[in-house]
Amino acid sequence: MTEVASSLRAGGGSSRSSPRPQGALLWALPPVALLGLVFLYPLALVVQQSFQPDTGGTSLQPYADVFASSAFREALWTTVWLAVAATVGCLVLGFVLALVIAFVPFPGAKAVARFIDVFLSFPSFLITLALLFVYGTVGMANGAWTDVTGAAEGPFQFLTTPWGVLLAEITYFTPFVMRPLLAAFSQLDTGQLEAASSLGARAPRVVRQVVLPEALPALAAGGSLVLVLCLNEFGIVLFTGAKGVTTLPTLVYGKAILESDYPGACVVAVVNVLISVGLYGLYRVVSRRAGA
Repeated sequence: MTEVASSLRAGGGSSRSSPRPQGALLWALPPVALLGLVFLYPLALVVQQSFQPDTGGTSLQPYADVFASSAFREALWTTVWLAVAATVGCLVLGFVLALVIAFVPFPGAKAVARFIDVFLSFPSFLITLALLFVYGTVGMANGAWTDVTGAAEGPFQFLTTPWGVLLAEITYFTPFVMRPLLAAFSQLDTGQLEAASSLGARAPRVVRQVVLPEALPALAAGGSLVLVLCLNEFGIVLFTGAKGVTTLPTLVYGKAILESDYPGACVVAVVNVLISVGLYGLYRVVSRRAGA
């Protein structure tokens, strides 16, 4: 009887600890249904609209028209080179700034590191607006120049060019590289740095041979994230008012709102989503390997 009771208690305990498949499925249905209704259904409508030309029916004609247009090819090229250039700039600037904050003792270093976390919550248009106040046509820099020289206008006119967009993106997205770098530097064994310095290695060599190898995973993770974000950036391009700078997100806006070409806008949106999802998958792989 004792053995039977023990076996019954053991069997009862195991049945209570293992959830039933039917119960788990019922609990999973509401969030899956909400996800499908809020996110997947609108995305499915965009994909469906991309196959429906204005003439009616279902065909690949909207894709053929968009891919054959020079506006799409120019927007794709502009999006790619701006994103790649901004990513490279963020990697270089973020690495240097993170080195200074992590290894150069100065008053307020911890406050600066905490401010980076706050900076990540800022909207992109806020940074662009700040740059307009400084480097805009009637900004502080041009105003100071005209006051001193008496010229009709200042020399700083780059903010409405692709270089202005690039500057704004590097300014805004650099902290996204610095955050994982600072986390990686905090885990770095300071004994390695002290040993390298005691052997006579100078700072550039220590950075190149000790710090950089440890920072490569964080650099790869931060760079992948910045590349994805730059490809989808809309507010910076819009607020700079850069003439002739059309990216894929602004092309979607132009086709949908200005031209009322909804199939064409959906085609560009689908292409943008596919590129972003592919790069996000790369970011997840890199982040997993980096332990971020």
